[in-house]
Amino acid sequence: MLPPALKRYAWLSIAAALATILLKGWAWWLTGSVGMLSDALESFVNLAGAMMALAMLSLAAQPADDNHAHGHGKAEYFSSAFEGLLIFLAAVGIAYTAIERLLNPQPLEAVGIGLAVSVAASIINLITARILMGVGRKYKSIALEADAHHLLTDVWTSAGVIAGVGLVWASGWLWLDPVIALLVALNIVWTGWQLLQRSAAGLMDVSLPAADLRAIEDILDRYRTQGLDFHALRTRQSGTRTFISFHLLVPGAWSVKQGHDWSERIEADIRQAIPYAHLTTHLEPKEDPVSLADQHLDR
Repeated sequence: MLPPALKRYAWLSIAAALATILLKGWAWWLTGSVGMLSDALESFVNLAGAMMALAMLSLAAQPADDNHAHGHGKAEYFSSAFEGLLIFLAAVGIAYTAIERLLNPQPLEAVGIGLAVSVAASIINLITARILMGVGRKYKSIALEADAHHLLTDVWTSAGVIAGVGLVWASGWLWLDPVIALLVALNIVWTGWQLLQRSAAGLMDVSLPAADLRAIEDILDRYRTQGLDFHALRTRQSGTRTFISFHLLVPGAWSVKQGHDWSERIEADIRQAIPYAHLTTHLEPKEDPVSLADQHLDR
């Protein structure tokens, strides 16, 4: 089951998005900068993504039932995919507004105050992103990690917009403002594409990252030195839950209890290395040739 405290971090993200929408909207109203408008629009995407993350984290926290024997953890992938889609839509809106301003340049106003307000909004996003990233990685929550990555992208986007608006203010090159907005649109499209790729990988039951697989193999290798063997290792990630299965080959003369005891020890070691892991082991005699015939998914 998902750690229930994770939902409060989604509420933190929602609060941060509302605060930055107000601040960035104010900065755009003060300056008239289309770059700052694009930055404010991206904060609306942050808000929608945070609300979706809250909904999916709530669903993922529900325990397994008769219709969902493996739990509801994959709901988190819908959240990150939804946020990726919203990012694409925001990029289209930003690009449209930027091209229109490029064709019809307008002078900027109250730039100093607008930049200060935008900096304050970026600091809020940076602090929130660091908190969400730490919690998301600790509990393997793709919804929180996706939200954190988006907020960090927003921080870098804001930094570019702030620098660009400052250059427009100093140089008087009005064309620079919409050009920066177009660069912002391209940048968030890349973020959206990465989120969609990761969501698709989760829904397609991709294996665990290489570092986690090495940690599992290291544990199994230690037990191989004690006369055991393993094959048919399969892994997948479902939200915060990790599913691991493998076949454990033991001496055929062992009792069921002996095999079970060793299986429990191995599973405990793997759970210590891979938190929130659900393990399934299949016990087989080492001497039986049939034990080597079921290493593949389609036997």
